[in-house]
Amino acid sequence: MQLDPSDLEQSAIYKLLTGAVIPRPIGWISSVNQDGINNLAPFSYFNVVGDDPPHVMFSTSQNNYINKDTLNNVLANKQFVVNMVTEELVEKMNLTAEPIPSKESEFELANLTPIASVKIKPMRVKESKITFECELVHHYSLENHRNGGATILIGKIVMLHFDDAVLLENYKINLENYKPVARLAGANYSKIGEIFSIKRS
Repeated sequence: MQLDPSDLEQSAIYKLLTGAVIPRPIGWISSVNQDGINNLAPFSYFNVVGDDPPHVMFSTSQNNYINKDTLNNVLANKQFVVNMVTEELVEKMNLTAEPIPSKESEFELANLTPIASVKIKPMRVKESKITFECELVHHYSLENHRNGGATILIGKIVMLHFDDAVLLENYKINLENYKPVARLAGANYSKIGEIFSIKRS
């Protein structure tokens, strides 16, 4: 079957893409607004995009042309933190996906501990085993959209934080202790399953 996205409802495109492009890492983004309120929200349109220098990206959608708090905050102060999601945090992460008033904090909603970053203003999630402090370097809003579209944000990592328990020698990651969670489609998530190796020639 061939499908032209211009002939499909937006909901159909969303289901097809989020069901086909899996698993997706979750960028649990913390930011702060101009009143000092800490914001925390998960984004599965997220990934690392380079290591020299290290950069990450995430994309936030609009609904009826209304920006999410995360987008407003990051555009205002050009900073955000990526908190990686693990098995023991997935329920709390899910809570922070709920829309709440801008004057309230998802840290309090999900009973999470905000801790200070080293180089930027937004707080980190203390319970997260890996966090990245980021400074915004570029953003781009998708054109020709139907319902507000999406904005892609690219940030340079200026500080990395790793729990000692997830580090092995030579900067490798201990997956047994890390236990990351990835996004599938709908209400589905995945854990690390069978791992296999293929060496490059």
